[in-house]
Amino acid sequence: MDGNHPTNELHTVCKKHSINCTVKDDPLPIPHEFYQPGDVIIGGTVSQVFSVHSTPNFTSQPSWMLFNESISVPKNYQHNLALAFAVKEINENSKLLQNITLGFHIFNSYYDPRMTYKATLNLHSTQRKFVPNFKCDAQNKQISIIGGLTTDISVSVATVISLYKMPQITYGIFSPEYGDKMLFPYLYQMVPNEAYQYMGVVRLLRHFRWTWIGLAAMEGDDGFRFLETMIPLLTENDICFAFTLRFPKLRYLQEAMDILFRQWDAYTVHNKTTANVYFVYAEPAFVFALRTFLFLAPFLSLPPVHKVWVLTCQWDFASFSFEKNWDINSFHGAISFTVHSSQPPGFQEFLQDLSSTWAKGDGFMRNFWEQAFGCSLTNSDLLGVSSKTCSGDEKLESIPMILFEMSMVGHSYNVYNAVHAVAHALHGIYITRLKHRRLADGQNVQPWQVIAAPRHNTTISTDFSLSISFKEGVPNMVPMGEMVPANTFPGTHRVLLVHHFLRRIMFNNSAGDPLYFHENGEIKTGFDVTNWVTFNNGSFARVQVGRLDPWAPAGKELTLRDDQIVWHKTFTQVPQSVCNDNCYPGSSRRKKEGEKFCCYDCDQCPEGMISEQMDMDACMKCPQDQYSNKHRNQCLHKDISFLSFKEPLGIILTLLAISFFLITAMVLRIFLKHQDTPIVKANNQSLTYILLISLLLSFLCSLLFIGQPVKVTCLLRQTTFGIVFSVALSSVLAKTITVVLAFIATKPGSRMRKWVGKRLANSIILSCTFLQAGLCTLWLSTSPPFQDTDMHSLPAKIILECNEGSTAIFYSVLGYLGFLAIVSFMVAFLARKLPDSFNEAKFITFSMLVFCSVWISFVPTYLSTKGKSMVAVEIFSILASSAGLLGCIFSPKCYIIVLRPELNNREHMIRMKN
Repeated sequence: MDGNHPTNELHTVCKKHSINCTVKDDPLPIPHEFYQPGDVIIGGTVSQVFSVHSTPNFTSQPSWMLFNESISVPKNYQHNLALAFAVKEINENSKLLQNITLGFHIFNSYYDPRMTYKATLNLHSTQRKFVPNFKCDAQNKQISIIGGLTTDISVSVATVISLYKMPQITYGIFSPEYGDKMLFPYLYQMVPNEAYQYMGVVRLLRHFRWTWIGLAAMEGDDGFRFLETMIPLLTENDICFAFTLRFPKLRYLQEAMDILFRQWDAYTVHNKTTANVYFVYAEPAFVFALRTFLFLAPFLSLPPVHKVWVLTCQWDFASFSFEKNWDINSFHGAISFTVHSSQPPGFQEFLQDLSSTWAKGDGFMRNFWEQAFGCSLTNSDLLGVSSKTCSGDEKLESIPMILFEMSMVGHSYNVYNAVHAVAHALHGIYITRLKHRRLADGQNVQPWQVIAAPRHNTTISTDFSLSISFKEGVPNMVPMGEMVPANTFPGTHRVLLVHHFLRRIMFNNSAGDPLYFHENGEIKTGFDVTNWVTFNNGSFARVQVGRLDPWAPAGKELTLRDDQIVWHKTFTQVPQSVCNDNCYPGSSRRKKEGEKFCCYDCDQCPEGMISEQMDMDACMKCPQDQYSNKHRNQCLHKDISFLSFKEPLGIILTLLAISFFLITAMVLRIFLKHQDTPIVKANNQSLTYILLISLLLSFLCSLLFIGQPVKVTCLLRQTTFGIVFSVALSSVLAKTITVVLAFIATKPGSRMRKWVGKRLANSIILSCTFLQAGLCTLWLSTSPPFQDTDMHSLPAKIILECNEGSTAIFYSVLGYLGFLAIVSFMVAFLARKLPDSFNEAKFITFSMLVFCSVWISFVPTYLSTKGKSMVAVEIFSILASSAGLLGCIFSPKCYIIVLRPELNNREHMIRMKN
């Protein structure tokens, strides 16, 4: 008869002694079970024993092969003990479940979904019988199931018990893929959503700037989901994976070594990568394969793996008994996100009092005891562990930590809390105030029974001196111990389930931790960030170095205490895990073609650009008034730059200009003082004075180029220089032409005599100067020079300068001066062999040679310099060319006038001519 939707008639049919239900024994009994009777039963599926069997040969019944060899994970026996301890604690608390005894029935899953289905159906059958849905000889008192450790085990349980609308509380990780309440509406999770853990890992990687990591998982649905979830998540956060390793699952004993050796190339991948961080989806099967690889590596002369292991919360250092002597130092410094756990008072004392015969009905004890202590409770020797016989009085604290821990670990703590959650939900049901008749004696509460709708929020006190609160949506209370069946409530719903109380329960456990579920059935808690410190004697320590709180403000979910983290001994500082060295401030990343985006080259930022952080994708441009420093990691304010009277270069040029001005003035005074002497009168005395005065002004106009540019100086400096130099050069040209014409005019019958005189010289000066003045006037009227700032020519300077306005006119002015100089040079060169007494053409030729050399050198130098250097070049050219004219033309005459006055007479000149 189907018991999925029980009715009153069903209870009548299946009451004890009403009908004798004849059933046969279970054809495939599960030997590893633990039963403790009680008024209500909590079912459980655990993963402690792993069944090793050979590949089916189809010559014998496969069921006979399933349990011939069993390997235990002794640490997982603590899950059973945590459940038993919680039940013991609850039964001893008369205020929690008054007049009700809590019992439990635990089956092993053998890490196999198929066996989990069988175990779950066993929980819904009469004890030692296998008749699901029938209640024969005894009533089914089971109200919930706790399990399992992994997603596939939990899903296998949920698939069956969802038909019975029975609450299930998983104590291990549960994949978000199955978290849809439409799929498993009666499932609760003691471990937060897996997605939170992945978010925490990403935060951890970004915190330490680990952008180049390895990913590893077991083949199968869980491993596939892990990689499918993590790879896009890592990419979104600029983290790359160097490789992904997937190991096939081991199904049969003969396959184990073959599969391991076929996957051996995967072990050596760490020698070919710069990744120092491996993120592992640490489900038990993968951990076993990984530790096997690390154990066998030294025997095959392979290098050890010294990396930073980042592990998911399944990692608990749970080991098979034969792994107890395997080296664990490879995991020194590993970091894992572990399920938060506290230590309930009395648990260690409970463990210390255990013996091999501590409880009847414990089918796990023998397997645990023999493999944990390496002895035999009977004459048989399970898997050849040891030939010695167990006394039965061995102490659990003597077991190595790798096999068993005396403190309650994370998954055991979840089991402990799950039992208390069910007990408090029962407490809420049994103390509900009901308006109708009480439940008939001997009738049990069923998981599908209905409770009346609520009216007020409720707070319930327990002997923990804490409060149990029911949120809005739960019933009112009645005195403790009073129970009322739902079918006595007229007008109430009949389909509300016990899990409604679990969903709304709120209480603090005996360790002081709050416990309540979200609406989606997930417990509201976080993860501890645990640093694993191993020792040479095989022991280890868990060091909590941080906390992951998924409900913290954005960006503050992960808190770490970096100074407390112990790294593997091969790392002397915080390990780096990058594809290549970081691009430090002052450089930017350039992607390497054909490689992942985390692999890049570093290019220094160009001038005027900076990067202030590591691994920037692009450099930032400095503001116009700032420049980048030498290391290209900071923008500095530019200095104002112009040729000042106060700086050394300005002082030197000023002194030179004044010195040449004074020398020219002295020459002019000498010539004025000796104006009646032959040497002064020769070659047009007035031209000499004009030339000297123009040279005086040339030296003075160079001072317009020194000092901060202003509007007036910008307008005057180039135009004044151009006009004054035009006067000087036209005077030289006039003197040269006068010498040539004077020599020609002395020949008999020459018609050039009428051109000799001041009129020709003045005409030359006026016409040449007028052309330059016209050009400057056009310049000032169309595109005059103006004050400007140049922020780009020199990286660290803001140059205050005079913008020439029209560059074409500026070079036209210079070109015109060059034209006058060349004409003067050519005429003087042709007249260089005329008689010396009338001739200064040689001196003019040399002066024009100096003048042209200076200004020919000026043009490329001027164009190749910037800022104050460019101004200094022009000043130097003005002073040098003016000094060349002064020295070459007037120094010989001054020498005669001042030092050899006896030569400055008419008779001497006539003798020289003859």
